[in-house]
Amino acid sequence: MNANSIPLTPVKSSKLHAIGHDAASQTLAIQFFAKGAPGNVYHYANFTAQEFTAFAGAESVGKHFIAHIQPHKDKHPYQNMGVPAAPVAAETAAPGVAA
Repeated sequence: MNANSIPLTPVKSSKLHAIGHDAASQTLAIQFFAKGAPGNVYHYANFTAQEFTAFAGAESVGKHFIAHIQPHKDKHPYQNMGVPAAPVAAETAAPGVAA
């Protein structure tokens, strides 16, 4: 896998630029902002479709990440995949996805 291997959807957040999920490999992809611009993509392992639905549907994806993903490095080990080769495909946030 690489930074482009999981399609990303932009979200409304001051910290997270876009999110995506691959159900087959149970991998969460998050692209963070770096100095106000889209930055590196991180892949988080062992992330179920149910967990992604809760994350993507959260009132604040940033707060959900801080409360339910970031502190659980043992459950969801992560890897920095670098910056994607091309910008995120969609330029509008997914319906119902807020910061």
